Amino acid sequence: MKKALLILVAVICTNATILSQVNSHAIGIRGGGGFGSNGAEISYQKGFGSANRLELDFGFRSRRYASGPGKNWYYNHLYVSGIYHWVWNITEGLNWFIGPGAQVGFYDDFYGENSGIGIGIGGQVGIEYDFNQHGVPILIGLDARPMWDLLSHYSGFGGGGAFSIRYTF
Repeated sequence: MKKALLILVAVICTNATILSQVNSHAIGIRGGGGFGSNGAEISYQKGFGSANRLELDFGFRSRRYASGPGKNWYYNHLYVSGIYHWVWNITEGLNWFIGPGAQVGFYDDFYGENSGIGIGIGGQVGIEYDFNQHGVPILIGLDARPMWDLLSHYSGFGGGGAFSIRYTF
C-alpha cells in the first residue's frame, strides 16, 4: 500500500511539473503589510526550465512613530532576499509554488542606538496566475515568506504575506 501511494504521488508531481510553465524572466513589485512584513520590494524572477526559478527581491521599509513628548521611534530596513521556487500547475495559468530562501540586509532602529546587519533564513509559499495564457505578459501572485532572523537585535521569527505583480518576458 505504501509503495502504491508513493508511486501515485510521484506520478502526480511529475505530471504537475510537466504542465507548469515558468516564465524565462519576470520583473515587478512585491508589497506586503502588517506586522513583520517586508514592505515594498522590487522583484525579479529567473526561470530554470519549466518548473523551477530563482526569485531575487530588493526591499526597503521605513516607519516613524511618536513614542512620547519630544521623542520619535523609527526604523529603516534595506535588504535583499533570494528564494528558490519549485512551481506546480493547478490548472491553466494557475500555479502554486514553494521553496527555501534567505535574506540579508541593513537596519537602523529606535533612536539610532541599534543598527547593523540582519541575516535570515526561511522560505516562501504562494499561488499565482499567469495571464500569458490570454496573451497578456502579466503574472500576479499572493504569497507568504516566513523568515527566522538570525543576526540582529530582534532575532526571531518574522515575515508576512504579500501581493505581487510582474511583467513577464
